[in-house]
Amino acid sequence: MNAAAAALPPRAGLAYGALGLPLAFLALPLYVSLPQHYAQNHGVPLALLGLVLLLTRSADALLDPLIGQGVDRLFGRSLGAVRGLALLAGLVLGLGFAALFFPPWTDYASSPAPLLAWLVLSLVFTYLAFSALSVLHQAWGTRLGGDAPQRARVVAWREGFGLVGVLLASVLPTLVGLPWSTGVLLLTLALGLAMLLRAAPRPARIAGSDDARAGAWRAPLGNKPFRGLLAVFMANGIASAVPATLLVFFVQDRLQDAAGLPLYLFAYFLAAALSVPLWLRLVGRLGLSHAWLLGMGLAVLAFAGALALPAGARGGFLAVCLASGVALGADLALPGALLTGLVQRAGHGALSGAYAGWWTAASKLNLGLAAGAALPLLALAGYTPGARAPEALQALGLAYVALPCALKLLAAALLWRWARSPGAEP
Repeated sequence: MNAAAAALPPRAGLAYGALGLPLAFLALPLYVSLPQHYAQNHGVPLALLGLVLLLTRSADALLDPLIGQGVDRLFGRSLGAVRGLALLAGLVLGLGFAALFFPPWTDYASSPAPLLAWLVLSLVFTYLAFSALSVLHQAWGTRLGGDAPQRARVVAWREGFGLVGVLLASVLPTLVGLPWSTGVLLLTLALGLAMLLRAAPRPARIAGSDDARAGAWRAPLGNKPFRGLLAVFMANGIASAVPATLLVFFVQDRLQDAAGLPLYLFAYFLAAALSVPLWLRLVGRLGLSHAWLLGMGLAVLAFAGALALPAGARGGFLAVCLASGVALGADLALPGALLTGLVQRAGHGALSGAYAGWWTAASKLNLGLAAGAALPLLALAGYTPGARAPEALQALGLAYVALPCALKLLAAALLWRWARSPGAEP
């Protein structure tokens, strides 16, 4: 293990984790706000929008393992090559995000083909750059290694900064507007890259790094414990992706409290950020998998109450956001630490990029499946943004609450089984 990572002093954790802020800042509008933005501001039909998001996110996800293999090759060659990829991906990411949210065509009814083409191309370039930078950042942290508490701390620095980024993204567009928010994103992206490349702990060059050859991207799928953990991660991720996709619609039409959306997002992610130290402490007592199980149970208990809330129940939904935000802290800090330990036990440190590629691919498939299934099904149920027919609102509530709770319980069952399988967490 890299000696610099063994202690991970605050300065080192800050330098490594800072890039998590702009990546998460970007992810909130990219994966949560984008459907509502194009449906309401540009008039793109929900069913068509869901199809576009499903296809582009799925295609992007399929490339992530190959991106991970490429990242492993760069780590095997030199840190200079890794720096070059990070800078290129950061540049494309900033330009792609600006293009996505400021299209030259703004009305689907008058220019459907150009607007859709711009949306698809902007998504492709933004997703690819986001993938490359995210996989590189995660692989860097995985190569730092350590025991379970140490791995959790490395992930906590990355995800802690990610939560700060999400908090900023949840309030800045309302306070200063999207153009200024985009400027903040670009500035923090430049700072995060500079800190990672100049001051973060250096991952040691792992013996066997040159083995990241053609076909190495498939190696993680030959690891049975990884396949089991990936199934848990996907079930849990879809459980989170469905309400993330539908949040704006639920608050706007079911709660009829669009003005409260920034407050709900801020409370949710603030609770998650404040809960991370609690989950890190529980890891020392319960272990990673059991602490994560506890978080899943809390999420179901907290979220189930949202289905009974009437319109205007700001206090009730705020309580749901706070409690489920605490549960989110476990989702952020613990799965990545489980992954790092699994890679170490398999002796696959040289393939950390390939593992990170599959991990990020699963995250994107979760979001793509959530958008591709939930949005068209809501359209079939008669729901359109702004419409408040009782039957449509009931379908919206079931999709937002009941389906995620069922998937979360499935993820908990899979995790319980995985934790008792050979090769899982010791």
